[in-house]
Amino acid sequence: MAHTIRRVEYFYTTVRDEPGEAYKLLARLAELGYNLLAFTAVPVGLMQTQLTIFPEHPRKLAAEAGKAKLKLEGPHPALLVQGDDRLGAVAEIHERVYQAGVNVYTASGVTDGRGGFGYVLYVRTDDFERAAQALGV
Repeated sequence: MAHTIRRVEYFYTTVRDEPGEAYKLLARLAELGYNLLAFTAVPVGLMQTQLTIFPEHPRKLAAEAGKAKLKLEGPHPALLVQGDDRLGAVAEIHERVYQAGVNVYTASGVTDGRGGFGYVLYVRTDDFERAAQALGV
């Protein structure tokens, strides 16, 4: 198979845009034993950054976040695509979602430099099931 698509859940927190904020969150998650599938950091205003994490076991994190003193919003649904990198791979994913009438409101991806890629698609919660069905998950 050229790629796999799966449903994932993410959490986010908004922090001051200053050195070390991502490190603090990522180090705390590692200390607590949470493996991540993906991570993004995006500016969301003057001097603020949104840190988004995709834990391997989101239900466990949701249950334990408060005890771990992590202020996280979520979980929220997203779609994770992983597979063989080839010309047009991401376009094909978007075509299927587009044909289902679903808007991808943000996305993030990267190649691994060895022929593979990872890609996260965010769609509105109201459209999530339609997008998932269009992608066969």
